[in-house]
Amino acid sequence: MSQTTLSDEDLFGEAAAEMREDVESHLEQARAELPSAAAVWETEADNVLGVLNGLRSALDVGDAEEQLRQAKKWYTMGERADAFEDADDLSEAIEELEAVVASIREAEENVGDLTNAIPELRGTLQDLEADEDE
Repeated sequence: MSQTTLSDEDLFGEAAAEMREDVESHLEQARAELPSAAAVWETEADNVLGVLNGLRSALDVGDAEEQLRQAKKWYTMGERADAFEDADDLSEAIEELEAVVASIREAEENVGDLTNAIPELRGTLQDLEADEDE
């Protein structure tokens, strides 16, 4: 039985390739967790509050943030170790996903604010209408 000996350079190259694969895999998983365009656009609600509640649910990013965090962790480790020959594509993909997740989170927060405000506004308007009827 012959034993193959790998040099440190070979091992480093193999580890760098695995690290890149890990980053790409986590980025792919993060993208898969994001809501679909149809989910945030289409609705089947009977009223505004139903639309807002449906939209808030549709804006759930699931585990996308955790997958993005893992991608950034392995990317950072690879960059500091100077393991990647060309990682501009990884850096751009991470930045793009960070921006998308931040936009979704901001939209989710805005929808949450509206979801809380609309019933209160409706109640106030109903009170005004009742006062006018008296």
